Amino acid sequence: MNRLADSLSVTPISRLASIIFMVCALAFLSACSMSPGMYMGAPQDVEAKMKAEGAPPGALITISPALIEKQRAEGNITVREDIRRLFAQGAPYKVGPGDILNIVVWNHPELALAAAGSNIATTLSGSAEVGNGYNVSPDGYIQFPFVGVVKVAGMTEYQVRAVLTRRIGEYIHDPQLTVRIQAYRNGRVYVDGEVRNPGLLTINDIPMTLPEAINRAGGFTQQADRSSVVLTRNGTPTRIDLPELTRSGVNPSQILLEHGDLLRIVNRDEAKVFLLGDVFAPRAEPLHDGQLSLAQALGEAGGVNPETGNARQIYVIRKGAEGKAEIYHLDASAPTAFVLAADFELKPRDMVFVDPAPIVRWNRVISMLLPSYGAISATRDMTR
Repeated sequence: MNRLADSLSVTPISRLASIIFMVCALAFLSACSMSPGMYMGAPQDVEAKMKAEGAPPGALITISPALIEKQRAEGNITVREDIRRLFAQGAPYKVGPGDILNIVVWNHPELALAAAGSNIATTLSGSAEVGNGYNVSPDGYIQFPFVGVVKVAGMTEYQVRAVLTRRIGEYIHDPQLTVRIQAYRNGRVYVDGEVRNPGLLTINDIPMTLPEAINRAGGFTQQADRSSVVLTRNGTPTRIDLPELTRSGVNPSQILLEHGDLLRIVNRDEAKVFLLGDVFAPRAEPLHDGQLSLAQALGEAGGVNPETGNARQIYVIRKGAEGKAEIYHLDASAPTAFVLAADFELKPRDMVFVDPAPIVRWNRVISMLLPSYGAISATRDMTR
């Protein structure tokens, strides 16, 4: 005490600095509200802050068995209506603009088109050359001997055969015709994103299902998020969760693709959760096919730091309806709480935050004060 009194009596400057230091120290030690770094605080404090910011009642939600049961019930909801609209039954292929028809009138070789070569070659895309076929115009017409222009768009092969047989029957007695599609060029689907061979796929006489389109594009890459397959039709995107469909007992093959559809496979890095605060390894963790529990996320980050983390104050911050935050709280001080964490499903862009322990916040305040105290002591020694 004598030394402190001597130091305070040296100069007015050093006395004032020491007084300021003592006042600040008492303020910091009485409460850690000025501690560095982010922290949430106790649940009642978080709820009070949210209420002051205009959050509705119940914005802070305790992770409890009742909440887990509610999540499970929501997970058992039937397939969304926007996905059901994509379900369809396979139908015979209908001729469209750009297709090539091969038409043969038996016993009348004069009606056959001359081939482009001695043999019908095959292009790199696997479709036959079109030199000896009837090209369907953009308006859906072909030009056929004797009968002239015939509209064939929207018809099946057998319907085209029936129309041509009737029309050419006016010139040939009992004509025998064979009609087949030589090259499919009308129906096109575009596949993009995390597939091995992105690009254009042509729809043929076998209806193209969603799994078939992905398979024809080479299948998923290792970075593909199977829970985020986006099908855009007529400018309207629909997100399809393939694992969720199969878990619900729904066959994804019920989804048929149509001409002009755009299929995009999203990268799994676009769906991440962020682990912050006093965990061993703060990180951004991607969901695994759309699924990641709170326990899994904490495990990927090394768990709550036992030396600095406050297991009683684990929060999940989520963007809720109308852009307002929803905060979920888990008190993991008891080991049984991690059973709830194992069943609590996270969503993309969730933030998991672990509060520091009170003693850690206190130590951080002290670590800020000590350099200041050292500077004051040095100033005091220089003025002696």
